[in-house]
Amino acid sequence: MPVPAPSPAARAVVTGASSGIGMALARELAARGHSVILVARRGEILEELAAELRSRSGVAVDVRAVDLSDPAAVEPLCTELAGREISILCNNAGIATFGPVAELDPAYERAQVRLNANAVHDLTLAVLPQMIRRGSGGILMVGSAAGNMPIPNNATYAATKAFVNTFSESLRGELTGTGVNVTLLAPGPVRTQTPAPEDASIVDKLVPDFLWHSSDRVAAMSLDALSRNKMRVVPGTLSKTMSVAGGYSPRAVVAPIVGRFYRKLGGDE
Repeated sequence: MPVPAPSPAARAVVTGASSGIGMALARELAARGHSVILVARRGEILEELAAELRSRSGVAVDVRAVDLSDPAAVEPLCTELAGREISILCNNAGIATFGPVAELDPAYERAQVRLNANAVHDLTLAVLPQMIRRGSGGILMVGSAAGNMPIPNNATYAATKAFVNTFSESLRGELTGTGVNVTLLAPGPVRTQTPAPEDASIVDKLVPDFLWHSSDRVAAMSLDALSRNKMRVVPGTLSKTMSVAGGYSPRAVVAPIVGRFYRKLGGDE
């Protein structure tokens, strides 16, 4: 069945709404008439986005400036969401690091696990019981094609996205017949606009333009897929290739090849 229609009391939650896919999801949800709760660390950006959505789409918008890598901050947010009518949850927030894990900041690596995996789990557990009771709801999990294979020099990110990918598809099996839709978005490179040459990151320089996907298009595709209760949406040539490689290629062969590329993303030649 489709996701719940917009209603004055219901809210769609988007984490990581201050940039990229998260911001695009918030705009697309608002354009479809859903009132939203925007979640991210950067409250000032969320307030600007909230004003834009209220003006453009006429929906109610709540802002929650929360660091989802901080369990003490996640707990009250989960308590709030458990007590409200949440029609859609978009678990989008995430960060990545590149390079050998032993050479990276241990504190940041731990924060990455808490944000990419623990917060996804906590927020899902907060809203799931009410969705099941109502017999309707939608959960969009933003995983990654990187979660389909071992990726040296991207180890923590790949591992956390493997959790999201597997959690999403396992949860989907449990929710069959409940009226709660679960869709996994496993994107490749996504950006809002092509950067100027002087602003291009190492990722922009190494990944050809034709492999990038528009965040607006990815958001619309994802919400359409969620409405149809599609299991997985994999936009873009690179993400499709990684999904196939992760599923069918020998890991001992693929891992060193992919690892060399990801080491370059960390700035090492």
